[in-house]
Amino acid sequence: MKNKILVVLIILSLVTFISIYIFVPKDEKVDNLMIDLVGKTKEEAISFANENNLNLEIKEENNTYEKDKIFKQSIAVDSKLNENDNLIIYISKGINYEELKVDESGNVPIMMYHGIHIVTDNEYTGGNVDKDGYQRTASAFRNDLEFYYTSGYRMIRLNDYVNGIIDVEAGLSPIIITFDDGLANNIKVTGLDENGNIIIDPNSAVGILEEFKQKYPDFNVTATFFVNGGLFNQSEYNEKILNWLVDNGYDIGNHSYSHADFTSISKEKSVQEIGSVYNLLDKYIPGKYVNIVALPFGSPYDKSHSNFNSILKGVYNDKEYNTITTLRVGWEAEYSPFNKNFDKTFLKRIRAYDNNGKEFDIEMNFKILENNRYISDGDKNTITVPKEKEDKINNLYNLTINTY
Repeated sequence: MKNKILVVLIILSLVTFISIYIFVPKDEKVDNLMIDLVGKTKEEAISFANENNLNLEIKEENNTYEKDKIFKQSIAVDSKLNENDNLIIYISKGINYEELKVDESGNVPIMMYHGIHIVTDNEYTGGNVDKDGYQRTASAFRNDLEFYYTSGYRMIRLNDYVNGIIDVEAGLSPIIITFDDGLANNIKVTGLDENGNIIIDPNSAVGILEEFKQKYPDFNVTATFFVNGGLFNQSEYNEKILNWLVDNGYDIGNHSYSHADFTSISKEKSVQEIGSVYNLLDKYIPGKYVNIVALPFGSPYDKSHSNFNSILKGVYNDKEYNTITTLRVGWEAEYSPFNKNFDKTFLKRIRAYDNNGKEFDIEMNFKILENNRYISDGDKNTITVPKEKEDKINNLYNLTINTY
């Protein structure tokens, strides 16, 4: 019996050997994998591409990475390589501050939107849906985003801006997008998918922003939405909406419970208006919202108003709140967070509307910005300005200052 078992084992071993070493083609290649080229030279990339029969495209860009070294590649490390795959490598040209006109003392546009509407024909100027231009058409909003991108602006989070964190590619400029009122058309939910996730109307504000996130991955698409007590006015979806937004790179802030005019209410009512929204956000997204208030109507219009301190701090229903920043209705771009004139507690915004290049509309503001915009050095840990503007800098964030 033992001899029979031994014979069977020998036969099985021979079959396995024949299958592996005889019937498998001798010239079959082991899968080639993408290596990490970051930090290597152009010549090393060319050699690797030739060895693996890849189509290599070389791009040179201004970047803070070491000059003449690769700082980015299009194929992820350890990805399987196939013959004639397209590989793009990005080589740092270093930073020429003078050529790029780097100036991190310059101004930053904080754009103020409200509603986004699907309207194809209206009686108002440009993309305005209402007389004062607080409501915008979906097509105009798409055009706005396209204009910001092609004009060399890249989005950053409002919360990062007020904390001195500006992570934008060298030679480009930061822009901040905000929405007030928590209107349903900011993130219109049309139902739930089979997994219970919200389905977002592609022509709502977030639908359009997500479209641009796919179109321009380097746009760094984000926005801050300021809500009232009705949140996004879709009660059956509000909790899902809030969590989806913070999970997908957006921020939620406070716009007072009933869109109050702080020039005409008491101190106690002011505390209730601000505290109740913070408490509501604590219920749905605790620790995930920003302590920033967009002032309804821009009120109060002066920091000296007796209710302003009640917006910044208070106690409501035994819960203490502290607001780090307030946003005005405003009219023009705000200072760099590194500028001596920057006041993070009372920030101006640009009303995103059309008025034929007058009264601080989009066109007028961006013409002004051509001469005084913030232009990044590409390094969030440094502040770079022309030498003659060094006296404008207030280094609140203890970053390295470069001049040229």
